[in-house]
Amino acid sequence: MLAMTSKIFTTTALVAALVATSVERAEAQRSLAAGVLGGIIGGAIVAGAAQSQQRTRTVVRQRTVVVDTAARQQARDIQTALNHFGWNVGVVDGSLGPNSRNGIRNYQGYLGFPVTGQLLEFERLVLVTAYQRAIAGGPDVTRVSSRHRDGIRGLLETVRDEMRGGGSRTAGAYGLPGEVAEAVDRIAESSDPSAEQLVERSGFIQLSDLNGDGRTDYIIDTSVTGSAFWCNAQACTVQVFVSTPDGYARNDFQSNDATPAAFDCLQSACRLSDGATVSVSAPVVPQGTAPAGSLAAPVAAAQPMVPNPGASPAAGSAATAARPSFLGGGARAQSASLASHCNRVGLVTSANGGYSDLGNMTDPVFTLNEQFCVARGYAIADGEAVMSQLGVTPASVSGDCEALGAELQPQVSALSLQARDVVLGATTQWMLGSGMSTTDLATYARICLSAGYSADNLDVAIASALVLSALGETAYGELPAHHLMQGIGAVQRRDLAAEWFNASVPVSLTTEVAFQPGPASRNQLVLQALAAASGDAPAPMPVATAPQVQPVAPQPQPQPAPSAGK
Repeated sequence: MLAMTSKIFTTTALVAALVATSVERAEAQRSLAAGVLGGIIGGAIVAGAAQSQQRTRTVVRQRTVVVDTAARQQARDIQTALNHFGWNVGVVDGSLGPNSRNGIRNYQGYLGFPVTGQLLEFERLVLVTAYQRAIAGGPDVTRVSSRHRDGIRGLLETVRDEMRGGGSRTAGAYGLPGEVAEAVDRIAESSDPSAEQLVERSGFIQLSDLNGDGRTDYIIDTSVTGSAFWCNAQACTVQVFVSTPDGYARNDFQSNDATPAAFDCLQSACRLSDGATVSVSAPVVPQGTAPAGSLAAPVAAAQPMVPNPGASPAAGSAATAARPSFLGGGARAQSASLASHCNRVGLVTSANGGYSDLGNMTDPVFTLNEQFCVARGYAIADGEAVMSQLGVTPASVSGDCEALGAELQPQVSALSLQARDVVLGATTQWMLGSGMSTTDLATYARICLSAGYSADNLDVAIASALVLSALGETAYGELPAHHLMQGIGAVQRRDLAAEWFNASVPVSLTTEVAFQPGPASRNQLVLQALAAASGDAPAPMPVATAPQVQPVAPQPQPQPAPSAGK
């Protein structure tokens, strides 16, 4: 029993030992496997950490590249300026990306620079300088932005032109230099027409090289504005802008002659030429006792008097005959503008409250000026009506009318030298050889009379008036009389003017009025003004007894205006 028990114990012990050995081996294997697996995982973690650390270091190195602060600020300035002038490039971040490059290209195209998307230094300076000036503001900026077709963008053109040496701070408005454009704006502030309308108005701005430096100079005639603000009793302001190395210098005058020939300029200084009119006193009339019932001899003008610009000395004097052509004389009469003259007359008439009449005439010369401009206006309107009936335009007849003036130039010149009958006789001879019917000639002359006065071509206008007078339309002879009386378009010959007036204006008792609009007493008014201006005491006024019918030009036939070559 004991032996069996001992055997069982021994067997159990051996089994336990074997089991223990197996367990230890299994644990060892598991420990080894765990160690290997842990090593693998740990190695992977370490390797991953190392790789992650390596990637982080790479990113850090890229972000630590030094960026030029000045360049970033310059880029911000460019972006800000582009946004301000309407080329939206987005957020101002100092990085010139695709949007910024596109905005730069638009800016370059606008100013005519090469479109590259990369700004040259000059292009950048123009952009940034214009932006800084726009932010600073001021009257110059306001003027450019309000006048330019593109508003504030116009400042870019202004700055570009300045930096190229092509103008002053306000260059570009109306296509004029800054100083001239500024003067136009100031004149427009006191006138009904806008600045744009004034610039387009004939005679307001004249261009010429006055100081001989090869650059364009400018003359502004304020009488064309229609505003009395710039005129006194006898003259209107004329502003002369002459070029200098630094821009334009302004010279102001009170004058009745706004033509380039009226000014002598040396560098930036100008003066009125010899013979240019600043003011003219009332004509001296012999004093005496007038016959009962007549007008008293006029005294110094109680109303403003508009002198006659460019009036030439009476023909026939020895001094005039001996004077070389380059010293003036008759050539000066041709340079006077009747349109500007009538503008000045209209201003004074408006200031006086209306036209002179028999009851309030104090200045006979001015009264004749008024009626001269009335007749001119009537002739323009009458010819335009004829052109409308025929379906032609002033542009389409201008060539034929200039030809008429050229063919009758000898008769126009003779107007200042010869008696009325001689001039009309020569005109009649020309008409007989023209090959045109009297009806065609009358239509032709009425159209060209209008065209000549509209274009301020006084040779054409006078030639047309001579044709109508020679055709028997004697009322049109009043027009050559006015030209001779005032010295505009002809040499001033009041003796010859009186002959034309007396033969052309109906006698005082006639109620027929040749030119409208005008007072019912226009015929008496013209003849009395003529008598007073000539120093002759007017005759008593007879009572009207019967009307005298004046010749009326034949109605135009529906056919084109004939050419001068017919």
